[in-house]
Amino acid sequence: MSEYVISAPAAPSVAVAGSEARFPVRRVFCVGRNYAAHAREMGSDPNREPPFFFTKPADAVVPASGAVPYPPATEDLHHEIELVVALGAGGADIDPARALDLVWGYGVGIDLTRRDLQAVAKDSGRPWDMAKGFDASAPCSALHPVSAVGHPNDARIWLEVNGELKQEGNLNEMIWPVADVIAALSRLVTLAPGDLIYSGTPSGVAALKPGDRVRGGVDGVEVFELSIA
Repeated sequence: MSEYVISAPAAPSVAVAGSEARFPVRRVFCVGRNYAAHAREMGSDPNREPPFFFTKPADAVVPASGAVPYPPATEDLHHEIELVVALGAGGADIDPARALDLVWGYGVGIDLTRRDLQAVAKDSGRPWDMAKGFDASAPCSALHPVSAVGHPNDARIWLEVNGELKQEGNLNEMIWPVADVIAALSRLVTLAPGDLIYSGTPSGVAALKPGDRVRGGVDGVEVFELSIA
């Protein structure tokens, strides 16, 4: 047993549907602008260039239920609904043809974004970390194993705020499907069990405010409900 000079932090984890066991979270990767319509609404050309990635701290992952806090230092908090991919195996330089073999299961999450901080960072040529990687910035539903939900690739993804539909798309609209995302990411870092990948969001991202009720899901995977505290 290792001895630490301070108490070791709790290991981040995500609930597993229908089980008391939990999925340990190692790292959190997010794919930027992986739906053409969202790329256009963010002012980018959605040509099929190599995907780009950013990260969030593992402890930014919180349950997509109950109350999620509105973060400090922003007046423009945006929702981005995403299919979450949970890896049960890892490796480097993965062939796309076998990339899905690494997947343990799937969930649904929100990439919460302090859009005003992101805009300043972009204009200044600075990193996005504080716009994307703040506390509780990655709500995630319970995960479902591949044995229960398969590999969803033609399913509706959607998000409502206070009962009004804000985002809607289909997983088949991804510029880079999950297998290609895993393969591309594995050429940049060595993937490992416990890694989560937030796979991109469809168009319709918009601001949230305290008191908003948020409901979203991917058909055939999971539906979640939460409120902004």
